[in-house]
Amino acid sequence: MNLDTLLQEFKKCSLLQHNGQLSIQGVQGNKWTFYYQLGQIVWATGGVHPRRRWLRNMDLICPEIDIDKIELRDENILIEYWDYLLLENLYHTGQIQQKQFNDFVTHTIGEILFDLAQQVNVADFSCEINQDTILKALMISTSTNMFIKAMQDAWHNWLQAGLRKISPNLSPVIRQPEKLRQQVSKSFYKNFERLINGQHTLLDLAAKMRQSVLAVTHSLRLFIDKGIVELIEVPDLPSSIIKMQQSFNYKQLNQENSPLIACVDDSFLACEILESIIVSNGMRFLGIQDPLQALPILIQHQPNLIFLDLIMPVSSGYEICEQLRRCSYFANTPIVILTGSEGVFDRFRAKVFGADDFINKPVYNDNVMQIVYQYLQTKSSEIINIPELILSD
Repeated sequence: MNLDTLLQEFKKCSLLQHNGQLSIQGVQGNKWTFYYQLGQIVWATGGVHPRRRWLRNMDLICPEIDIDKIELRDENILIEYWDYLLLENLYHTGQIQQKQFNDFVTHTIGEILFDLAQQVNVADFSCEINQDTILKALMISTSTNMFIKAMQDAWHNWLQAGLRKISPNLSPVIRQPEKLRQQVSKSFYKNFERLINGQHTLLDLAAKMRQSVLAVTHSLRLFIDKGIVELIEVPDLPSSIIKMQQSFNYKQLNQENSPLIACVDDSFLACEILESIIVSNGMRFLGIQDPLQALPILIQHQPNLIFLDLIMPVSSGYEICEQLRRCSYFANTPIVILTGSEGVFDRFRAKVFGADDFINKPVYNDNVMQIVYQYLQTKSSEIINIPELILSD
């Protein structure tokens, strides 16, 4: 497969208004995945150094964020788009702005496209278009055609600079320090030695120096050609650089018999809002953001009422609702769908899959607690200690 053939695959996804993934696999094991929404690329991941890339772009675009305080839920580290989940969480919690989110997405996609453009000319690749995962993109800032054009321009400039055989994923290291000292000033050498140490890739250096990777690589070309500096392969950063947290939030109150209300929603913000409402009304809360983990966690805790987001990646609210109804534990458990849609068809379909009711997003204290109180009061199969409910006028 050459670059022109690969570009045809991107164009095909755009023309078909594809929702899902375009996965590109190299014979050496490298994999790049592009996520599409309505024919536009909304995220990309994979390649040689996904963790280096994520941390590098955080430092470049969101320098105010304390990396040490960012946590990824333990099961999400195995999800291919873990990097998107982290970015989405930062946006939902108000830690980064919309422009930063857009810039991060745009920079990531552009970097991966360039990486792919270089790799596809030296190795065989296969492509697969599927709908295994459909990301709910927060925003689409740049068209696929613009991404492709930017990649072609960047690759053309790289070739014009005579850098065809140099990958920006390589790391420069000084091999002839004495020869270097003879050619540069003492202050230059000191800075050079600090940065050119075999620990940072060319992309890492460009981000640290706030320069383009083309400019940084071109400036090193003379030293590389003379053998003073050598470019070496380096591994990705270890997964341990990103802290893990529990896969769900469980708020245990003193009231042993107080109702347990669960929410399955991939949105961190939606779970946080619902949690504050439920807990402030004297009930316990169980928040689950990974739909794949929902069923075993729900079986373990057996909540008295379940809120389900209608549209989630991998598994929809319909599918989870159907799975729950097949399980004897939840044959009579009230299930309420959270939806941003007023569509009659969506509501009818959810009823068919076993949902009891609906609440429109965004949720508020009154409409949430009214429906919680309504369904917990009607459960006659068990005695539940329901705190006194006071609805504002």
